[in-house]
Amino acid sequence: LYFSAQEGILIFYHIKELQYEMKICADISQPISSLIFSPDYTSLLLVTDQGTVYSYKPAHSGEAVKLLDTSSSCFLAADFLTPGNNYCVSVTISGEVQVWSLEDGTFLSKLNLGIEVHV
Repeated sequence: LYFSAQEGILIFYHIKELQYEMKICADISQPISSLIFSPDYTSLLLVTDQGTVYSYKPAHSGEAVKLLDTSSSCFLAADFLTPGNNYCVSVTISGEVQVWSLEDGTFLSKLNLGIEVHV
């Protein structure tokens, strides 16, 4: 079970029967607004409401790596663009949909929906 604490800490609970073990996986020092697993469950996107997206690979147990920083106060959400784990799509409150490379955070494309978006 993965979850994030208010302070931007990614925590993993390994639960087996009535026992559990807690492990702090990453500290990104920004409140995490959502956690999204890739379709093959090899990567986890950590999304902040400040517009920063981090990648965490549970099998490697390393630190979270900053993928992109839109530095947008109107950033709303992000998710994997399937199939595969190579691209991420984000959306702003103003309705701008953006596509990013997850390898290096390169901005690839955008589409303006022309409407305000809400979750």
